Amino acid sequence: MLVDDKIFLGASERPEYLHLKYANRHGLITGATGTGKTVTLQTLAEGFSAAGVPVFAADIKGDLSGMSKLGQAQEWQTKRAEDIGFTDYASDVFPTMFWDLFGEQGHPVRATISEMGPVLLSRILDLNDTQEGVLNIAFRVADDDGLLLLDLKDLRALLVHIQERGKEISSRYGNVAAASIGAIQRQLLILEQQGANNFFGERALEIADLMRTDTDGRGFVSVLAADQLMQSPRLYSTFLLWLLSELFEELPEVGDIEKPKLVFFFDEAHLLFDDAPKALIDKVEQVVKLIRSKGVGVYFVTQNPVDIPESVLAQLSNRIQHALRAHTPREQKAVRVAAETFRPNPAFSTEEAITQLGVGEALVSVLEEKGVPSIVGRTLIRPPSAQVGPISRAERDATMANSPVGGLYDTVIDRESAYEILERRARDKQLATERTQGEVEAARAERAAAPRRSTRQTPVEAAVNSFARSVANTLGREIMRGILGGLRGKR
Repeated sequence: MLVDDKIFLGASERPEYLHLKYANRHGLITGATGTGKTVTLQTLAEGFSAAGVPVFAADIKGDLSGMSKLGQAQEWQTKRAEDIGFTDYASDVFPTMFWDLFGEQGHPVRATISEMGPVLLSRILDLNDTQEGVLNIAFRVADDDGLLLLDLKDLRALLVHIQERGKEISSRYGNVAAASIGAIQRQLLILEQQGANNFFGERALEIADLMRTDTDGRGFVSVLAADQLMQSPRLYSTFLLWLLSELFEELPEVGDIEKPKLVFFFDEAHLLFDDAPKALIDKVEQVVKLIRSKGVGVYFVTQNPVDIPESVLAQLSNRIQHALRAHTPREQKAVRVAAETFRPNPAFSTEEAITQLGVGEALVSVLEEKGVPSIVGRTLIRPPSAQVGPISRAERDATMANSPVGGLYDTVIDRESAYEILERRARDKQLATERTQGEVEAARAERAAAPRRSTRQTPVEAAVNSFARSVANTLGREIMRGILGGLRGKR
């Protein structure tokens, strides 16, 4: 399995090895359904684990769970081992950790809304450019206001908060239309119904827990249960891209090393690129191009090489091509494209061989000394040593019970974040309003309860006032007569 820092892949006209030194130059495993891609993936994962390299792999059908159980060699396995001269073939078992975004078939995997970021979150929510702009504003407001975004209820509360402050937010950050906020809220509801409420939150996954080795120095194989996750393909692809981005940001630069620090298998890789905007493809290309300097190898597993954009495909140096069908013009074109990616072998036509490969056979070309691609070889892939096929639920539970991360992620942590802060602010504002309103009403009641002075006159007051008016009138007439009389006299 492991010979002089090389992983034994199988045999063509010669033994085929994957050099660990070049394993972080990424790779591609392709082939039609039923041609042996999953077995090849398990073979590679076993080889990396035996070399002390941790592995992360999405398990679409549940078959990879068998790596946690000692294999019982079947007839096809022993025969293939004999056919390729694999004399050291023996049953084996590998350290395994099970993970599940929904927390049902493995340790829960969580990430916070803040860690996911507006770009990837927009991808999950399938937002248009305008709606993505509003989501970017929401994240900026959260940063400026010191609001932690940990789970979906935090983001929903923030969107309501922004809508209530619409004019102020629009004048400060840019237009925030109520229609865009409504669209985002509807998409969040759909995402929640797909089970994403289990994914967003704390405790968030720590990258170091994916990079463990056991006491024998073997790398742990982290198997992500993806059968249920495949029903939400956008969540699946975005999560794996987020994980790659986290690896890139957290791991230090290591340059060229003797073996990878982690190998990442991205099964059903076409889901990442289907209907993906150019900005997202550029992001994938950037991460794939740069992450090898962090010691991480990325291996895409898909049915057809044309599922991968050319800019990304150019970064995948180690190729394993299982059989492709060529019944339609599109399939024939795919075969030609696949054949052109290999260094030709004068012994056979690569294009013809791709359509003639049997189950378990593959065309193999990997980087050899000085990073030069090997001549493609028609290779019979070696059989896995652990169990091929899924384990039982009881066996899965037993493996999880002995996991080195057991108990670390099983309990949800819900600390104070945007939802609680905004709820408290709203409550305090309501209490202040009620207190002010109460004070106004109390003052009004106090004025209403004070004794009122009567405006009715007593008999004495009436007599006095009548006498005063009579005196005033008489005096006024006397004065007027005096004035008028004086005027007459002057005439």
